[in-house]
Amino acid sequence: MRESGYSPEEINTGEAHSARVYDYILRGKSHYEVDRAAGDAMVEVWPALPVHMRANRAFMHRAGRFLAREKGIRQFLDIGTGLPTSPNLHQVVQEAEPSSRVVYVDNDPIVLTYAEALLGSTPEGRTTYVDADMRDPDAILGSPAFRETLSLDEPVALLVIGMLHFIHPSDDDHGLIHRLLDPLPAGSYLAATVATADFDPEGVGRVAEQYAQAGMPMTLRTRPEAAAFFDGLDLVEPGVVQVHRWRPSPDDETVDDRDIAMYGAVARKS
Repeated sequence: MRESGYSPEEINTGEAHSARVYDYILRGKSHYEVDRAAGDAMVEVWPALPVHMRANRAFMHRAGRFLAREKGIRQFLDIGTGLPTSPNLHQVVQEAEPSSRVVYVDNDPIVLTYAEALLGSTPEGRTTYVDADMRDPDAILGSPAFRETLSLDEPVALLVIGMLHFIHPSDDDHGLIHRLLDPLPAGSYLAATVATADFDPEGVGRVAEQYAQAGMPMTLRTRPEAAAFFDGLDLVEPGVVQVHRWRPSPDDETVDDRDIAMYGAVARKS
């Protein structure tokens, strides 16, 4: 289900876009020359960027699997979906529980263009896509796709993965999270990752400069600033840690802490 559509002319291929750069560095196929140039420049100044991005993606897989298998969550709201990269969230959670329902949210025309890859579902479950901006929670929660797919009578897992560094504090960043969480019932969860320069200030600072030069300014946060997004929630062990240290699995890639510029955590709403 799509809430709106875009013509090819509406997709800006003249400027790099974060979702396409992410796709390129993860060796996807949905990007343009401008995205490849931006990605190459970023990797040149911080060679650990591909490792960092893979770790962020792996956190999403582990968090989704944990919520579906161990916490019995059957409803998922994924904000800032990005371009489809298999396995996507619905594939992870529906493997654990086929009846899981997923609402994907993004506002990038190119993501919407490829959204069909996100709409495959088990017969028992459902996946939908909402074209909306995280800065407008009412548009997300009030959308027909959200209302028809997820029930507020049951817990919902809100995932905000690799998004918050593009949300500036002046956008009421913490308020946005609360506005998304407030309507969700007790027993719901927040899983989020938050970019940081705590472990390699120089290297991460250089890549942040490259993002800014490409028209994608970002906000890097300290651990206390990252933890503040989970205020009022009950953190799941091990709390707010670098993403590769959150409940790692034996087959995860072995990485150096300095190569990971992202905190991650999962927390429960009481």
